[in-house]
Amino acid sequence: MSSSIAQTRFSVLDRSRTREGHEAAEALRDTVGLARELEELGYHRIWVSEHHGVPGVAGSAPTVLAAAVAAATRRIRVGTGGVMLPNHQPFVVAEQFGVLESLFPGRIDMGLGRSVAFTDGVRRALGRDKSDADDFAGQLDELLGWFRGTSPTRAHARPAEGLTVPPFVLAMGEGADIAARAGLPMVIGDLRNREKMQRGIDHYRAAFRPSPWAREPYVVISGTVAVAATPEEARRLLLPEAWSMAYARTHGTFPPLPPAGEVENRTMTGRERDFYESGLTGHIAGTEEQVAHELETVLKETGAQELLVTTSTYDREALLDSYRRLARIIEAG
Repeated sequence: MSSSIAQTRFSVLDRSRTREGHEAAEALRDTVGLARELEELGYHRIWVSEHHGVPGVAGSAPTVLAAAVAAATRRIRVGTGGVMLPNHQPFVVAEQFGVLESLFPGRIDMGLGRSVAFTDGVRRALGRDKSDADDFAGQLDELLGWFRGTSPTRAHARPAEGLTVPPFVLAMGEGADIAARAGLPMVIGDLRNREKMQRGIDHYRAAFRPSPWAREPYVVISGTVAVAATPEEARRLLLPEAWSMAYARTHGTFPPLPPAGEVENRTMTGRERDFYESGLTGHIAGTEEQVAHELETVLKETGAQELLVTTSTYDREALLDSYRRLARIIEAG
């Protein structure tokens, strides 16, 4: 079918989304179970995320969850998408990834972001404020220094020092420039704004400086991909997340996912409806043939080496079916 698909790695970010009527613990167990399935389907890596004080996301401690995922699998790479570095001391982050790499050698990735918690209350609980994101480049440099043993403090991060855990930068805003200057692989989204994404990729490639971590630019594009037997079924996969995003934009808190059938029957304000309809556009969704064509287009346009699929929906069986269908597309590619 397509040379671009055949040459691309496909990976998954599962954010451990909570669902209406289900406990948060179930969302975490679902992530671990999904990792086993993705490994059998041949996906390259699975990443977990960091969100604090969010009703709709159970994944608040990504290195802890990554350990559970890695322990339940054998081959698939496991990492974070990402650890939000301004929330933590780089020394402690290095120690955590050193432990992970020591327990699961050659399988751990260190995805790093520059976001600080979304609300004032959570930022106070973390002892952080918005300005802590301003020195992300410095925090990143300090973190990588702990692995190389170059800290001027004369302290040593054990067992991280001397280990190689591949770092990735989540490129939000100026993240592409930081990734390029540090010579690190970059994760950029989302698929809904192709022009902006392409500008970020072009800037990253033009500004990239080779480093001990990466000799050449490495681009991971991320976004929602939904595959089903019909276009209508694929679109239904998108409804719960679109509604949750619309609710978050209008109420300031990100809720658990509702079933698609309930979303279709919910009354929305005009503003909610606008955000909801916007949230349904720009994704890659459809039948296997439609999605294969769309993937081929975006991969050729971006020249990305990897696609990180970030799909969330209420129906976990339908989500798994989507990943199975996507795996068939990849195999045929």
